[in-house]
Amino acid sequence: MGQSKPYRATALIVEDDPMQRNMICLLLEESEVDVIECESAEAAELVLERAAGSLVLMMTDVQLAGNMDGVELAHIARKYNPEMGVIVTSGKPLHQELPDGVQFWAKPWAPLDVIREAERMVYARQHGGEPRA
Repeated sequence: MGQSKPYRATALIVEDDPMQRNMICLLLEESEVDVIECESAEAAELVLERAAGSLVLMMTDVQLAGNMDGVELAHIARKYNPEMGVIVTSGKPLHQELPDGVQFWAKPWAPLDVIREAERMVYARQHGGEPRA
């Protein structure tokens, strides 16, 4: 009989700044979270169409390459997977309305917060309920 593989969470990181994106991805990968990275909301929407149900977390900047911003992407992500944790970040004040349950993090944020949020969402997925506080 084969052994089942342990659950590995997957996060979608949407950031057009390669240094920022790489830093976030490294943090999550070191915490044993698989990462899909995109530099535009349009590319991320394609990932959401195919894999939204397997994602535990999406983190996106507001300003992105392409024609869609991170707030619009957050609304799309919520439609595909209402249980997924969604974080929108920006170095500027946010003037758009976010969907229910989406968090806004002003830059700069603490890298450890990304790991904590991913762990909260993994816990929720594994225990079929709300993320722990």
